[in-house]
Order: sequence, then C-alpha cells, then structure tokens
Amino acid sequence: MRKPVLLSSLLLLIVVHASLSAPAGSDSTVTTALIRCDDIGMCHAVNMAAKQVLDQGFPVSMSVMFVCPWYQEAVDLLKQYRNVSVGVHLTLNAEWKNYRWGPVSGRSAVPSLVDSLGFFFPSRATFFAHQPTLSDIEQELRAQLDRALRCGLHIDYVDYHMGTAVDKPESRAILENLAKEYGVAISRYFGEEDVSGVYSAPPAGKLDTLLDRTRKLPSGKINLMVFHVGLEGPEMDALLDLNVFGPADMSKHREGELRALTAVDFMKLIRTMKVHLTTYHELVEEVGLQGMKRPSAKD
Repeated sequence: MRKPVLLSSLLLLIVVHASLSAPAGSDSTVTTALIRCDDIGMCHAVNMAAKQVLDQGFPVSMSVMFVCPWYQEAVDLLKQYRNVSVGVHLTLNAEWKNYRWGPVSGRSAVPSLVDSLGFFFPSRATFFAHQPTLSDIEQELRAQLDRALRCGLHIDYVDYHMGTAVDKPESRAILENLAKEYGVAISRYFGEEDVSGVYSAPPAGKLDTLLDRTRKLPSGKINLMVFHVGLEGPEMDALLDLNVFGPADMSKHREGELRALTAVDFMKLIRTMKVHLTTYHELVEEVGLQGMKRPSAKD
C-alpha cells in the first residue's frame, strides 16, 4: 500500500532536483516555466490548497493578499517552506458578495478607494468610476507592502490583483516607483509570456488543458503559468463573484486547478520534458532588478 506514495515522493524529488539545475531562461534550448499561485491569504480554503501545492516540493511563487482576513495564516504557512518565492498581490478590489475587505490604511485614510461601507469596489470599472486619487492609491499600496514586510517574510516581488493597480499609466508608475523603493521585482517585468487556458477550462478538463499547454511550451522563454487554487467546500461554495466575467461554480474551478497542478501526470511531464521551474527569487538573483522591463500595455 505504501509503494505509490514512495514512488510519488521519489518522482517529486527528481523533478525538484532537475528544476534547480538549469539556468533561468538564459538558454534558448531550455524550456522554462514559472508557476505563480495567486490570492493566497484570501481565505482558509485557499491557504490549505496552497499547502498542498507547497508539499509537492517544486519551486513555486505565491502572491499573498495582505488586505484579507486570512493573510496571517498564510504568513505562518509560508514561513515553513523553502521552495516558495513570496510576492505581494497588491489589491484594490473586493469582488465577492458578502465577503468584502477594505484598505490596510483604513477607510478614513484613503476615502476615494472605498464605498460607503469602507470596502473596496468589486471591479476595475467601479473603482475608477469613483475617481480614486493617486495619493490614496500610493498610500494604500505602500501600506500593503509595509504590512507584508512587518510579517517577517522575505518579499521577492509584487503583482496586481485583477490588474487594477496597473490599469492606468499613472497608477502603474506608482507601482513601479514603489517596487524600486522597496527593492522588489514586478511580475511580468522579466519578459514572461502568459500560458493561458487553464483558468477558463472547465473543472474536469483542467488537467488535460494544463498538459496540452505544457507540451507546447516554447524554449528560450519564461513561460508564466498562473493558478488560482482552492478547496471546494462550504467556505468557497458560498463565495459569489460580483463581476460578470467570473466563472460559475468558482470553488469547483479552484479545486480543479489545484488537482491539475498537483497531479502526478503533470509532474511526470515536467520531468520528461526537462522543464526548468524557476521563481521570482531566482530571477532576481540571476537577472537582477535592473534587468526588468515594463511589459506591453496588454500585460
């Protein structure tokens, strides 16, 4: 009964060793992938899904929402693992019905960012429709970075929840200046190319979609694979996305992404293709912050 477990563990050790032995996208013959899990700290079910990913042992980057009530559990969890590069998922929206959050700065400190109840707006459109001031945006993003650093985690990078913080040139400039000031990287600023398709695939088809996308990964590039993992159950079943573009049965989608990412077949394919798994920590060490470049407008 123990043989499958031992075989799986041995396979993961082989994958991790292989992934750490190659340079980060510097060789045109090397296929490089960067796995990034978003929304860590959003709720307990997301954190427990993140733990399952971390337990696989492969290098992974995880972006934490420090505005959310469960971020402290996420911090305690991430401190236990050496295979993770931690980022700040800079957040200016709260998209779930009946589960809302507001600014780290406090509602009175950044009034242009919140609704009448002190919560972030659910979408980019509603956020900018209420004419947020640049000073409020900067203050709140700075507060999230400060909270992250006070937690004692090593922060390698920042990215942006729902793209809101980089939706306008002025807000993108704020984020870039803060990243420079705090000495952290910015996701998608190393020439990463998004590998799309897993998020929009039906829950039952996510593994097949992931395997198909992985087989088609080009070499000589950093292929960014973004996941939103979670555990299906009462907590996540109760969450309803206020945005029309959010998938129905969201908890099933997040569970499906988790199962695909932690599947033995995916790990086996990574090993067979000799895919180098990199992280933002590794990119900072090998490329340096000076090697970052602003991506095209679509990113």
